[in-house]
Amino acid sequence: MVNLEYILFTCVTAPLVLMYLMLPGRAKLVMGYMIIGIIACLFVSELNALLLPLFADDLVYMTSVITPITEEIIKALPILFYAKVYSDKRDTVLLIAFALGIGFGMFENAVILIQNISSVTITWAVIRGFATALMHGICTLSVGFGISFINKRKKLFYTGVFALLTFAAIYHGIFNMLQMDYKYIGACIPIATYIPIVLLQIKSFRQKQVMGKKS
Repeated sequence: MVNLEYILFTCVTAPLVLMYLMLPGRAKLVMGYMIIGIIACLFVSELNALLLPLFADDLVYMTSVITPITEEIIKALPILFYAKVYSDKRDTVLLIAFALGIGFGMFENAVILIQNISSVTITWAVIRGFATALMHGICTLSVGFGISFINKRKKLFYTGVFALLTFAAIYHGIFNMLQMDYKYIGACIPIATYIPIVLLQIKSFRQKQVMGKKS
């Protein structure tokens, strides 16, 4: 019997790939990294399933300690690859990093939905949509933001990448732990992080518009 995750993966990615082929440059890049995020989610779910028996099938320990590490490392690799091979231009790296994280979170939500279809509620959907998926986006966004600074600084690169991954894993782990007993408090963390990011982006966009008019 085919794993439901693979059936869902096919249903989700097939139309996205068809759309990807029709998009122009920058939009294609964003869509491509969202698809990469979905692929990363499928891959890391299999990896975590292999690691689970090594930790006595302790799901609490896995979700609070191990999965934040494995997921943030796997999500960061495509961002590092793009920055090293193509460009570390900050605007582009931030865009693809967030797209990858959101793609990862969307597919994770869909997998959990089909696995628990009889018990999910609209509250669950709101928290997963506005908090959990957003958390994945923020974690990869923070890694991408840091990479745009350290990519060409050889003395800082390796320690910088380690620090970025550590930050993302800790943020992820705290969120997961709060979701166990304090899910509403946990849900506020990504939203509270996201709002100032959006405000800074709006401010930056307006400043660029002003500079463009002056030039």
